[in-house]
Amino acid sequence: MSGQVRDMTKGSPGRLIILFAIPLMLGNICQQLYTMVDTIVVGQIAGVQALAALGAVEWITWMVLGVSTGATQGFSILISQHYGAKKEDLLKQSVARSYVLTAVISVVLLTVSQIFARGILVFLNTPSDIIGMSLIYLRIVFCGIPAVAAYNVFASVLRAVGNSRTPLTAMIIAASVNVILDLLFVAGFHWGVAGAAIATVTAQIFSAVYCFLVVRKIKLLHISRQDLQRRPGLDQKLLKLGTPVVFQNTIIAIGGLVVQYVVNGYGFLFVAGFTATNKLYGILEMAAISYGYAIVTYVGQNLGAGEIGRIKKGVRSSTLLAFLTSALISCIMFIFGKQLLSMFISGEPSQAGQVLDIAWKYLFIMACCLCILYFLHVYRSALQGLGNTFIPMLSGVVEFVVRVGVAVFLPFIMGTDRIFYAEIAAWTGAAVLLIISYFSSIKKYSLAGKD
Repeated sequence: MSGQVRDMTKGSPGRLIILFAIPLMLGNICQQLYTMVDTIVVGQIAGVQALAALGAVEWITWMVLGVSTGATQGFSILISQHYGAKKEDLLKQSVARSYVLTAVISVVLLTVSQIFARGILVFLNTPSDIIGMSLIYLRIVFCGIPAVAAYNVFASVLRAVGNSRTPLTAMIIAASVNVILDLLFVAGFHWGVAGAAIATVTAQIFSAVYCFLVVRKIKLLHISRQDLQRRPGLDQKLLKLGTPVVFQNTIIAIGGLVVQYVVNGYGFLFVAGFTATNKLYGILEMAAISYGYAIVTYVGQNLGAGEIGRIKKGVRSSTLLAFLTSALISCIMFIFGKQLLSMFISGEPSQAGQVLDIAWKYLFIMACCLCILYFLHVYRSALQGLGNTFIPMLSGVVEFVVRVGVAVFLPFIMGTDRIFYAEIAAWTGAAVLLIISYFSSIKKYSLAGKD
């Protein structure tokens, strides 16, 4: 077994998944670190309004950047299946066409996002005292779309062939660059949210370049001009897998934007508190995302090899790991949550106290129900690894409907704080659909005699 690739069709399922996931978790920690540093430095140096400005664009950036993330994640499913089936020619062709499609997507995304940036902020009822800062941040971050797309496609290809170490190293590099530049641009030059945005884009470029250099060293991933040529049906296969994931991410983000619209109506102090907790959301979810990537690769490779029994064992192991991990993270939040939230908040004591109170209520509710989010990621990823991206897409629709329904109606009936339950309700609705669908799908494979 080379250190650059990993065959997940042999060996202990639980051990393979956790060994694959650990570097991804560490990478996510680094990613969350530089996201948090953005927020901490801006919140402490530039103040509560600047913190609210970052929060007001969070779902917008997640939606736009999530298009390339979703597309490349879908592309990696086919790549992992070809790798598991040992079909090297098809693997190279799939990698090459993934590069082409990602490049096209990034150009379209960059153009559309810059055109509609201000209109979206106005449509979302962004408070007038922060809309200017929010727009500056969006404009700069959207300039980094090609770098994000490049990192996503290279990292997805590497994960598909079992390499989770390179994305970790890339995130360590990105985090280091971002922290240094945040301190320089925001704390040193006092560029405010613009400095934070420039630091983020620069860090993304470094991570993309590093992954590209590693991909070049892996012989299995060397592609030729012939591989780049269009193949009958190949682009359609890749898009058939990638488009539902893009739609899933987009519809989830739209639901988040509706919630943001409601939150914006409560004033910038509520927005700041909501933002502070959302910056910890990444820490709450980071292990779940890592398990998800590991499961997609594990299931995809084993499906390609026809090992249905190993798929079932791996998903069972992942469910247990997800539960134990979510319980541990919840306990950490219960003990240290207020201290962590305080890092993001500064300003006049009475305002800071209100912001912290709002943030802590939201964090406590999410921590209590965190295992639901982890189960959602396990079963969504298992279905994607099986090549079923439709049901995960449908789960995104469920999340949207439930999140919006709770966010729009429950606060008016039971009070402002009830908006915090929109996220929990969305997790629950999606998780129920995904769990039922997974067991139905895996039963069909077993009955077909592939076990």
